[in-house]
Amino acid sequence: MIKNINTMFVTMFGLGKVPKIPGTFGSLATIIILYLFFHVFNLPSNFILAFLMVIFILSFVAVANHIKDQKNKDPKEVIIDEFIGQSIPIYLYEVSHGTEKLDNEALIFYIICFILFRFFDIAKPFPVNFFDKNFKNSFGVIMDDVCAGFYVVLSLICFMVLSSYLI
Repeated sequence: MIKNINTMFVTMFGLGKVPKIPGTFGSLATIIILYLFFHVFNLPSNFILAFLMVIFILSFVAVANHIKDQKNKDPKEVIIDEFIGQSIPIYLYEVSHGTEKLDNEALIFYIICFILFRFFDIAKPFPVNFFDKNFKNSFGVIMDDVCAGFYVVLSLICFMVLSSYLI
């Protein structure tokens, strides 16, 4: 039973077992979940941060348990790492500047975050590729997506700075 719960956790309730592009589905589910948390349920950002931190910490143990008997140490069905990486730019956007975010503005931003995250997760620029290639354990599985999430944040900051000089 514990193994089944663990599998449900790392596959985001079985979503990681879809035959094609499970990581993309995991990222898409993440933006839907976070949109609901922030804009429909209006949950406090501290509560959402605590939730994300619990997921982050539990994922190291859960992924390690899931991959311990497998040859492939980064199986496609494990998509909790996409949830973690995709959450970084969205959470930081939502808590930035303490301003109200309009629902349609947030939706556009979420889509941009989704596209950029998938790009960095697939292209794997350094250090994303470093963690992916050199750590064949739960740390590598999770940290490459964390780095991809921070690349999204860095890209958006660069865009905002550049656009402030051009406008």
